[in-house]
Order: sequence, then C-alpha cells, then structure tokens
Amino acid sequence: MLTEKRFSIWGLMLAFVVLVGPFALSFHMHYPDEMYYSDAAVRMLQTGDIQTPYLGSEELRFKKPILTYWFVLAGFKLFGVTPFASRIFFLLAGAATVGFVYWGARVLFDDRRVARLSAILMASQPVLILSATRSIPDVLLGMCMAISTVGFLGFIKHGDQAPKRFHWLLFVGIALAFEVKGLPAAALGGLGMGYLLLNPWQRISTSKLFYLPAVLTGLIIACYWFVAMYWVHGPMYLESFIEDQVGIRVGNRFLLLVKNFVLAAVLLIVLFIPWFIFGLKKIKTQSKNLYLQNSAFVGLVVLWVLAIVLMSAGVTKFYERYLLPVLPLASIWLGWLLIENGALNWTKSLKFALLFFLTLNLFVLLIGIYFNTFLESNFWVWGQCLFVFLFLFYLYLKRNHSEGLPQLISWSVLLLFFGVSFSTYQISLPDAGQLVKEYVADKQIPEGSKIAFIGHLHTGSKIRIGLGAQFYMIDLSPDHFIDQLGQYDFILVEDKYLELIPQDKFSFDTAAINWDAKFIKEMVQSLWVNNSQEVKEATGKKYYWGTPL
Repeated sequence: MLTEKRFSIWGLMLAFVVLVGPFALSFHMHYPDEMYYSDAAVRMLQTGDIQTPYLGSEELRFKKPILTYWFVLAGFKLFGVTPFASRIFFLLAGAATVGFVYWGARVLFDDRRVARLSAILMASQPVLILSATRSIPDVLLGMCMAISTVGFLGFIKHGDQAPKRFHWLLFVGIALAFEVKGLPAAALGGLGMGYLLLNPWQRISTSKLFYLPAVLTGLIIACYWFVAMYWVHGPMYLESFIEDQVGIRVGNRFLLLVKNFVLAAVLLIVLFIPWFIFGLKKIKTQSKNLYLQNSAFVGLVVLWVLAIVLMSAGVTKFYERYLLPVLPLASIWLGWLLIENGALNWTKSLKFALLFFLTLNLFVLLIGIYFNTFLESNFWVWGQCLFVFLFLFYLYLKRNHSEGLPQLISWSVLLLFFGVSFSTYQISLPDAGQLVKEYVADKQIPEGSKIAFIGHLHTGSKIRIGLGAQFYMIDLSPDHFIDQLGQYDFILVEDKYLELIPQDKFSFDTAAINWDAKFIKEMVQSLWVNNSQEVKEATGKKYYWGTPL
C-alpha cells in the first residue's frame, strides 16, 4: 500500500519538474506549433502590444486565444528570450496538473490512497509529460480543466452545500481553459454543468450552482481577449478563429471519423502504461461496484470521456494530446479502481513493471554513453549520465519495498525523459538558434538590425529565440522573396535555398551547422571510423549569413 509517511504530493511534483526539465527546457525536440507562440511573444516584446498575435512573417494570427502566448511572454519577460524561458511555465503547468488531480481525489474520497495513486498515475502519463515539454496550448488546457475538475468533484461530494471555493474553481477553471483553446473547453464545461443540473443521483439546483460573483468573473476572463480583438480588428479576427475551431479541423468522412474514434478510445486506455493492465482484472464486476458506490462521479467520467473521444473523432487529423483535458478525471477514476480491486497488493506484477522500465532506462543510458563517448561532450552531460545511473541503482535497490512500488514506477517513467535528453544531446544541441546567437555575438552584428530569413520556419523560430528581441528577423517565403531582400540589413538562408540568392550581391559565412536527423545512420557509422566532423560537414543542415556587398 501507499503510506502517508512515504508520499508527498509536493515531492512528486518536484520530481516531475526535475526529471522532465532537461528534456523540456532545451530544444531536444521542437514541436512545429511552438513557433506560433514563441514568434508572437518575441514580437510582443518588441512592440509592446501584448494583445495581438503575429506570425514570424508579420501576418496576424487569431486561430487561438491569448493565454498560451502570455505564458511564453511571461517566461521571456522573467528569464530573457531563451528556449528555457519559452517552456518553463508549461513544464510547471504539467506539475500543477498533478497537484490538482491529487486535490480533486482528496475532495471526493475519504481514502487518501486514492488521491496518492491518482496523482502518481497522472505524473507518469506520457501525454502529460510530452505536452509539458512543449510551448503549445494543450498542457495549459489540461491544467485549467483539472482546476475545474476539482470544482465539479466538490459539487458531486457536497451537493447544494458545496463551499464557495468550488464555484470559483469550476467557473474560473473553465474560463481560463476557454482563453487557452476556445470551443473544446466550452463544450466540456457546458456538458459538465448540464450534468450537475440534470443527473439523477446528485442534482445541483440552478441557484446553488450559478454563484453570481464566480460566474461573472469567469465570463469576464473568458470574453476579455475576444472583446479586445473585436474592438481593435473588427469581425475579421473572429472569422479566422471560427475557421480554425470548427471549419478546417472537423472531418466529414465516415471512415476518418471511425478511425479517429477507435484510435482515441484505444489510446485513452493504453497510454495509462502500465496501470491499465492492472485494472483489467474483473473489470466488469469492479466497474459495476464503482458505479454502485458513487454513480454521480462515474456518470461524469463516462460523459466527459465519451465527449472527448467524439470530439477527437471529428478532427481531420488526430493527435493524442487532444485527450489531455479529461485525463485528470480519468486518472482519479483509474486510481479508485486500482485501490478497489487490490492492485497495490500485486507485488510481483508491480515489481515486474518497475524492472521493465528500469531496463528501458538502461538501454537509453547506454545509447547516450555511446554517442557522447565518441563525440565532443561537456561536464554537464556527463553529470546527467551519472545522475541517471545512480537513480537507476537507487530504484533497483528499492524494488523490494512493496508499499512504494507505484511511486517508484512513476519515477522510472519520468526518468526515461531525463535519460533521453542525455541521449539526444549530440543530435539536437546546440540548436541552430544558439549557434546563430554565437555567430552574431562573434561578428558583433549591431542590435536592432533587420534580418530576412529564408528557410524552414520551425528552425527559423528557434533562430528567432536565439537572436532575442534585440534583432528583427522576418520570415520570407522562398517562392517570392527576391524583391524584398533590399529592405533588410542582413539575410539568413537555409542551404537548399542558397542558390536562389544573387551571389553577386551578398557575401556569405556559415552561421550554423547541425546534424540532420535524416542522416542518423551516417552519424552512427562515422563514429566507428572517427570522421564524424567530416560527415557532419557533408550531410549536416547549414544556415548561411549573408551580408550585402
């Protein structure tokens, strides 16, 4: 069993931040959509206009509400324009989600074991971990829906006598979620409130649910940005928003709907690795038992899970992160199920799961040692390696402490991401943005310079973060940029577009060169013959700095 003495929710949240941090706070992996938010945040710093999002090409972008942009902007304001700053508050939001899951389970259940196990399940959820490593809306949506979940569970627990704090959590949580992602938050929030008013097991009266101060505060938060944008830009912004929320994202082909529905339903179960396996024992009998114990809670879980699966089925392209808004509630239900079916007493199965993840960690560690032994590395990277090894050894020694096995498993899952950051160091870091930053400092390029960028926009976003708010870099389309080059002090060109630039008008230096992921096989082979630098020069992705002649 999980003992109070051995568990701390703050310790679990800290472990989440520490173990996921190295993977999240540098560009070991740069998710494509991150550029929309970091590019806009850099421009907000430069112009002082924190309401209007712009792309790196200086086009307006109204497809998402403002809160995600502000999270990136807050990081830049506090820590400067760096990869760390662009993601730090998203990592903390992931840890906060774990805390809200614990809080929600404590509100609903008298058995503290349910709360502790629910938080452990959430902390080891791959969708949460991956979402917390990216500066995109999903982890913020998950956190805000977790806040509102605490409010919903407060009403299920206390009925019409629910303390006022649950009104505030419910309405402010939904309002913040709406300012993160828009209609998906409104849909889940509306369904949840309708359920509280109509479900036959624990109905809440309308007058008790809609506490006016909380409702008005929620409406002000939810509508603020939309009213501001209408005031400044008129109905144009709303067309773009609705097109993204409803138009281009909703599929209408039957087979696509079926495929997405099945995929969403399966992933919602399977991604609770390895916990869903322990919940399969007598699942029919145990589910009926949970329903009889707390029908109102089970009904809310079923409603939200079906809603998110159906909404995920309707998009033109499904991503596992779309499931995140209901994972806090699902984690609490699964934690309750595992407590009720006695899964925490299955010591041999839990120990096997722990050893499985320790083996995966060891494999990742060996890959990292291989790459960093043959390629230039640094003290910090080898410090990470030592930390992984010592932590693995500690977890292995603790394998016979049956009461702590669930938490050990959670740590071993989180440790995988810490180890991956060590293993991918040579391919990912330093990223092109940091290399260009070093080049600009070395060449003493004047601050305030206007730079035209012609290349892959995702890399351009990393370079914009490297340059910071002191330089004005604009993305130009490779299809029609020639006539615009004269407007800029310098140009920065990806290698495959270099031949399109008039060579008699610019002198070029190599500003950045990185390993190209397409040539990972060549990279590995080069280590055996000790010619990695030559192979990198031949196959790497290059970016050239152009100075007008």
